[in-house]
Amino acid sequence: MRYSLVLALAAALCALGAEKKVPEGGASNAALEIHARLHVEKADIQRLLGTDLQGYFTVVEVRLTPKDADHLPVSREDFVLRSDKDGQRSGAFHPSQIAGGSVMVVSTRRGGAIRSENPGTIWGPPMGGPPVRMGTQGPTIGNTAGEGSAEAATSRSGGDAGVLKTLTEKELPEGEIRQASSGLLYFMLEGKHKVKDLELQYRGPAGKLSVRFR
Repeated sequence: MRYSLVLALAAALCALGAEKKVPEGGASNAALEIHARLHVEKADIQRLLGTDLQGYFTVVEVRLTPKDADHLPVSREDFVLRSDKDGQRSGAFHPSQIAGGSVMVVSTRRGGAIRSENPGTIWGPPMGGPPVRMGTQGPTIGNTAGEGSAEAATSRSGGDAGVLKTLTEKELPEGEIRQASSGLLYFMLEGKHKVKDLELQYRGPAGKLSVRFR
């Protein structure tokens, strides 16, 4: 009995030690310090949120520390997740776009013009039904206009109130801050992307910062 207990404890310790370290990185300037942790694995996102978001989203855990006494405005629109692999860019999604009672219709654009290749509409959000491109599988999904990005319109549909509540409670708070603030941001990039290829870009009132993960 004691031997079995020792084996079970050893197995638990091995499993704990085998857990992958969450990639993280940071950047700072005279006005703001950013520390971010990258959650790309479905199992990791499941532990963080109680749902893996059906594997469609990358979650970034962000901590912002302003460096002066003035109030710093914070918005999810200050952040973009970019991939070196194919130039995809995703703005941070509002929780209601992921699990709310609406459906996104996403038009892919390249260089300010709607792309002619891989035509089709992407429907979502995932928690109300997986996002799929009608008639094809296109290369770009996002939430911000610009090169390799997409623009979204919404119509009404069903959602998941429990997931929406969790995403909203854990999201990076918006508004003005004078001290450290932390929370989650939700991004959608199509396909698999290596950690070394991902870059979190901040373009906001505190200037421009870039976070790489390792």
